Amino acid sequence: MEMQEATEVEASLRGQADIWKYMFGFANSMALKCAVELRIADIIHSHSPTDGASNSKPMITLSQLASSIAPSPDITYLTRIMRLLVRRNIFAIHHPSDGEEPFYGLTHSSRWLLHNAELSLAPMLVMENHPCLMAPCHYFGQCVKEGGPYAFKMAHGLEIWDYASQNAEFNKLFNDGMACTARVVMKAILTGYEHGFDGVGSLVDVGGGTGSAVAEIVKSYPNIKGFNFDLPHVVATAPVYHGVSHVGGDMFEGSIPNADAVFMKWIMHDWSDSDCIKILKNCRKAIPEKSGKIIIVDIVLEPNGEGILDDTRLVFDLLMIAHASGGRERTETEWKNILEEGGFPRYKVIKIPALASIVEAYPM
Repeated sequence: MEMQEATEVEASLRGQADIWKYMFGFANSMALKCAVELRIADIIHSHSPTDGASNSKPMITLSQLASSIAPSPDITYLTRIMRLLVRRNIFAIHHPSDGEEPFYGLTHSSRWLLHNAELSLAPMLVMENHPCLMAPCHYFGQCVKEGGPYAFKMAHGLEIWDYASQNAEFNKLFNDGMACTARVVMKAILTGYEHGFDGVGSLVDVGGGTGSAVAEIVKSYPNIKGFNFDLPHVVATAPVYHGVSHVGGDMFEGSIPNADAVFMKWIMHDWSDSDCIKILKNCRKAIPEKSGKIIIVDIVLEPNGEGILDDTRLVFDLLMIAHASGGRERTETEWKNILEEGGFPRYKVIKIPALASIVEAYPM
């Protein structure tokens, strides 16, 4: 009986600890945001050796870090913030055996916070922790009770696109965040989608914005004739890319250019099932009946999955409640259903080293 009671006490304590942890989860994001704003990872990186073998070793003391942040920083605050970030394995700490001041270094995590790295999540982190994007999360309960407009509009009275068009600072923040994640995903596609573009003579990127994604694909596969398809006012500002033609139109109105394959990156999750089916039907008209395919880059949820990024994918689904009108992340079964109704009875899911997967679907 005593052992059973001890087990119950421990289970209750663990349950309490979980609630405390999730209750104050925002403190982790704020500490990360602080590190990005102070450019802590960049400062440490600038003090690191340039040779790859020693690059991960701690190379800067807290005093050196503090002096690089500001003329007279509060080193006590910095110590406490770094202590938590070390505990979270964002930064590494090395204690010299002679008892001198410890050194701090980068980890595989903090390298994603470097501002000038080819691949960085720093702009996305600052964007997602902006008060404008955090406020809608307070409306989840109201969304459940009432439905209606999505949480961003409840919080701000405008849809996110209208809000961005009226607020230049937020618009830049949003665009920078989207651009950095696009680079991360495109890198994963070009390395993880082996032979996926082989045999494709022409490719249309539906909802391709200003064309950077299809331009990257054409750069890696010069034999492909690329089309960047988006709303007329979007493509009007698109830069010139070798091998890419910009075409204005509306994916809901069936004006998608004909091509061997359709590419859509992080488009479908913005829309409801019925809207996605409309888009898919229009995509089907644009590709050959027998040899055509559609390449969808989006999250495939595994609610009970234990993969490295599965928890984050579930969080992304809640972000769609907060920020997207009718959008959602989908399980494989949900993808199968909309693909079939949209005219794509065959498909396969291809995992890449990113949050998103590739859903490759065929009209026959």
